[in-house]
Amino acid sequence: MERKIIVYAYVCGDILHIGHISALENAKALGDKLIVGVLTDESVMEKKPKPVLSFRDRMAGVRALECVDAVVAQPTYSPVENIKGIKPDILMESNSHTDKDLKDTLAVAKELNIRVIKMPYYPEQSSTKIKEKCKNT
Repeated sequence: MERKIIVYAYVCGDILHIGHISALENAKALGDKLIVGVLTDESVMEKKPKPVLSFRDRMAGVRALECVDAVVAQPTYSPVENIKGIKPDILMESNSHTDKDLKDTLAVAKELNIRVIKMPYYPEQSSTKIKEKCKNT
């Protein structure tokens, strides 16, 4: 029996846009099963304002994407807790996170033999920009 390659990615998922969809489709292409952590309100607020959509709605939106095989709550902004529990083969990260930002994550990934792949961040499309546009329209 062939072992399946598990990929872990994480998002806030407040307003899903082409950047999220492209990143998650690319993450899925790296393996056989894509598990996506959706940041809880508390974990988002470690770095950003509280999401507009409820956690439940954000989970449902991510779960509805064809490329996503499973969705889990991510209780901290850092994926460390989830990757320790899930032990994926690959962790998909955004290149908007520096190695300094990812210091703990990279150390745990190395310890667990998890390959970390950085995908491009899509700065031209962000939930923050969409929210601003809605506010100013």
